[in-house]
Amino acid sequence: MSPEHVPEDPRTSIIRRNPTGSFPALSPALGTDPTMFVRTPAERDQTSYIPRPTPQAVAPRREAGPAAAIAAAVLSILTGWATAVIATDLIAGWWRTDRLFCVAIGFLTAISAAAGIGGLIVLLLQRRMGRLLIVVGATIGLLIFGCLFLAGARLHPVVYAMPALPVAAIVLALLPATARWAKG
Repeated sequence: MSPEHVPEDPRTSIIRRNPTGSFPALSPALGTDPTMFVRTPAERDQTSYIPRPTPQAVAPRREAGPAAAIAAAVLSILTGWATAVIATDLIAGWWRTDRLFCVAIGFLTAISAAAGIGGLIVLLLQRRMGRLLIVVGATIGLLIFGCLFLAGARLHPVVYAMPALPVAAIVLALLPATARWAKG
């Protein structure tokens, strides 16, 4: 190929490879004022596509009070006391006839007491694990009360109302107010 004969690049209509001249002049319809395209700061901040959000008042966040957690702790203590009393009565009444049953009740009482006391302490330290431990301890307490009724023991009528204590402890431990207070 000779230097005089250099093939030209194929032309496209999309991209111009070389400038074709000076910038086109403004048409007289647009005006010749050079500041007509300058926008004020308020106009610059406004867009035509996204509407400006309207401010909304937000209520201050309430701090959770300890009332529900304290009530759950008190009912956990009462649940532990009632469970221990019932377990002692069951073991004393059935020791001579069914020792395996008594050992099982004693084991469940120890687990319930450990979970209840641990949950009580951890809840008052504002840790979420305390709620779970209180629920576990109260559930085992309900299991012991169920054993009492299955055993067919003759009881004072007040004892029949005692399962309300673990149920109330479970409900109070699972309340959202207790969860907010035990934030850790």
